[in-house]
Amino acid sequence: MGAIEDVYEDLETDVSIEEFREAVEAKVEQMGGLADEESAAMLVAHELEDGEVEGVSDVEPGMEEVKFVAKVTSVGEKRAFERDGDDQPDGRVINVEVADETGSVRLAFWDEKADAAEEELEVGDVLKVGGRPKEGYNGVEVNVDDVEPAPDTDVNVDVSGESTIDGLSLGLSDVNVKGKVLDTESVRTFDRDDGSEGKVANLVLGDETGRVRVTMWDGQAETVNEVAAGDSVEVVDGYTRERDGDLELHVGERGAIEELDEEIAYEPESVPIAELELDTTVDIAGVVRSSDPKRTFDRDDGSEGQVRNVRVQDDSGDIRVALWGDKADYDIGPGDRVAFADVEIQDGWQDDLEASAGWRSSVTVLDGNATSAAADADGASDEEATGLDAFADDGDASAGDSTDDAGETATADDAGGGAVAAQRSREDGERVEFTGTVVQAGNPVVLDDGEETMSVDTDADVHLGQEVTVRGDLVDGRVDADDVV
Repeated sequence: MGAIEDVYEDLETDVSIEEFREAVEAKVEQMGGLADEESAAMLVAHELEDGEVEGVSDVEPGMEEVKFVAKVTSVGEKRAFERDGDDQPDGRVINVEVADETGSVRLAFWDEKADAAEEELEVGDVLKVGGRPKEGYNGVEVNVDDVEPAPDTDVNVDVSGESTIDGLSLGLSDVNVKGKVLDTESVRTFDRDDGSEGKVANLVLGDETGRVRVTMWDGQAETVNEVAAGDSVEVVDGYTRERDGDLELHVGERGAIEELDEEIAYEPESVPIAELELDTTVDIAGVVRSSDPKRTFDRDDGSEGQVRNVRVQDDSGDIRVALWGDKADYDIGPGDRVAFADVEIQDGWQDDLEASAGWRSSVTVLDGNATSAAADADGASDEEATGLDAFADDGDASAGDSTDDAGETATADDAGGGAVAAQRSREDGERVEFTGTVVQAGNPVVLDDGEETMSVDTDADVHLGQEVTVRGDLVDGRVDADDVV
C-alpha cells in the first residue's frame, strides 16, 4: 500500500478511499508543493476527524465545527430579511430539521444555500452536514457550511410528521403529537430580564403509550382556559426540553394546541396502594373516600399556599393524598374515581404513608366510578355497587354519605381502612361536646374519633396527633368552640 492508503486505513470516516485521494491531491496542490502525499494525507485525515460526532445528540453550542449524517424530517419556508447598511443586499434563510437515531437538530441555510435547499431538499433525504453550532431560539442550531447527499447511508428515523408520547426525545422540534388532556393548571405571569411580562401555563397530555407535561408560553398560555380534562387535542409545532431531569413538550408562538373530535385512549398503570414504598414517585388510582376542607398557610417567602387532603382507596388499601396549590381547588370528592400521577410517597401522620401531589403531579377524574372487589365477592354487580357504595359494610349504601341538616355531606376518615363511617345528624344551634384526634391543624381544626370527623372553629393552639375535647354550639356544620381541653 502507498502512503495515502496507509493513512486512510487508520482513519474512522464515512469518506470513501476515492474521495480521500481526491482530497489529498487537492491539498498537495493547495500547499504548492510544500507537502508530499503522506503529509497531505495526514492533514486531510486530521481535518476529517476534527468535528466528527457520534450522533446529532452530541452537537453542542460552542463547538467550532461539527460533521454528521442525518435525515431531513421537515423543510421550512424561506424567509427574506434586511441586512444592516443601505448597500447590503437582502438576506435569505431557510430552516431544515434533521434527525438521526440519537436526536434532532435544526439546520440554518443562508442566502445561496437557502435557495438551493428550497429547490432541492425533500423530507426523507439523508445528508452529510458540516457546520457551526450555536444556541438558537428553540435550542441548538447549526449554520451550514457544507452539505451533500448521502443516499447510501441508512438513518432509521420516522418522517411521518406525527409522534406518540413515548416516541418523544430531547432536542426535537416541529413536533406533532395527539393526546387526551389529563390535567390543567392556571396561567401564571412572570417578569423577564428586559422588564416585560411573560405568561406560562401547563397541562398534562396522555395517550396509550404514556404521558407528558406540556408547557405553553405567552400567547399560547391562554389555550389552557379553552380545554378541559378529558378533551382530545393535538400539539402542533412543539419542541422538547428538559426540566429537572424530566422531558417536557413546549409550545411557543410558532406552535398551537388544536382540539380534536376523535377519542384518544389513555389508561393509567397504577401501583396498588398496599405496595407503596417510602420515598418513591408513583401513580395511584382509586375511589375518594373522604375529603378534608382546604386550608391555607404562609410560606417562608411571605406568599400564601394552600393544601387539601383526600383519602383514596383501591382494592388493596387506602392512603391520604395531599393536594397542593391549585390542585387543592379541584372539584373532587367522595365517590369520584381519580388517578394521581407522579405523586411522592412520604411519611404522613402517625407514621402512615402519605402521597403528595405537587406541581409535577397530575390529577385526573376518570370516567365512571370504581367497583370494589369486596363488593363483587358479595355478589354485587357493577351497576349495583359503585363509588363509595362499593366499600360500604353489608351493602349499606348510606354509610359514608349522609347529609346533615346544615346541607353539608359528612365523611369520615376510617382509621381501620374499612367502611366509611356515617356522620351523625346534628342541627344548627345544638350544644356539642366532641373528643377526637387532631387530623388537621389550622382553620378549621378537624378532629377524628375513629367513627366521625368534626370541623371546629377555634383559636386554640393544637397540633397534629393531639387528642382534645371541644365544647360549643354547632354553626353551619362546625363547632364554634368556646372550650378546648
